[in-house]
Amino acid sequence: MTVTDPKHDLQTYLQDARDVLLWKLEGLSEYDVRRPLTPTGTNLLGLVKHLTGAEALYFGATYGRPFDGTRLWITGDAEPNADLWARPDESRQDIVGRYRAAWAHSDETIASLPLDAVGRIPGDTGREVTLHHSLTHMIAETQRHAGHADIVRELIDGATGQRPGGTNMAPGDRAAWAAHRERVQRAAEEA
Repeated sequence: MTVTDPKHDLQTYLQDARDVLLWKLEGLSEYDVRRPLTPTGTNLLGLVKHLTGAEALYFGATYGRPFDGTRLWITGDAEPNADLWARPDESRQDIVGRYRAAWAHSDETIASLPLDAVGRIPGDTGREVTLHHSLTHMIAETQRHAGHADIVRELIDGATGQRPGGTNMAPGDRAAWAAHRERVQRAAEEA
């Protein structure tokens, strides 16, 4: 008989998404982790900074365990989109360090509460959520932004996949992918 631990399963998926996001920064210059590659300014370090605040909110403030060192964008005193980019005076080391500290803080919350524990999201609505909801939300949120990071990293240097050495991509070298892209482009134009 297989024994399951739903909280452990959820936390494992959350940690996997966290790890995927951070490896997308590996081997890149300061410029490349900061530069905006979409019309809305999406950049790798900004995604990490954003998720630090999200973890601080969903596993900290929501359960009465504020995480020091991260201003939540919901407080209204932050500039718009302050959590989505890194100022020149914010180092990669500090942003990644705060993210890892937020993980540790979140993991303490997760370990100390049952899945049915109820918290209240700070802000206008004060909506009640369970720890199960918070975990599910943060898995979805982190995976969503890891997907953004996949695309941004591919635009920077062509690196693809979920982790180094295990790309989880269909086989093909640059020439095969260029041919595939051309085939997709032709189909789009013909449609």
